[in-house]
Amino acid sequence: MNEISVQSNSRTDFIDITDAVQKFVLETGFRDGVVTVFIPHTTAGVTINENADPDVTNDLEMVLDRVVPWTDGYAHFEGNTAAHMKASMMGSSAQVMVENGRLCLGTWQSIYFCEFDGPRSRHVWLKETA
Repeated sequence: MNEISVQSNSRTDFIDITDAVQKFVLETGFRDGVVTVFIPHTTAGVTINENADPDVTNDLEMVLDRVVPWTDGYAHFEGNTAAHMKASMMGSSAQVMVENGRLCLGTWQSIYFCEFDGPRSRHVWLKETA
């Protein structure tokens, strides 16, 4: 398993980590199979979505805030229940096929680290499977 670091800059932040994942694939010499991207945090997640229009991630944030507002009488004492819910909705892992050393993503797809309790220094774990 390998690790990359991510620094979020706000409470909610969608950070494109595609290049870092591709760099990992190239540096390890991994040619064909699947790379798993795992987020070892309970208030952050990962998703694959459009990279061409920044309004997509802005809209994701808006909809998530509408569905899970930051204050709503939650019992969790740390005050970050919404972050936990949003992370669960995004999921903690994604798998991307690799062929000939390249990530197999659609034309407009990127891998996004989804921060919901930032700003923070975070980690992403990567594992290749042939």
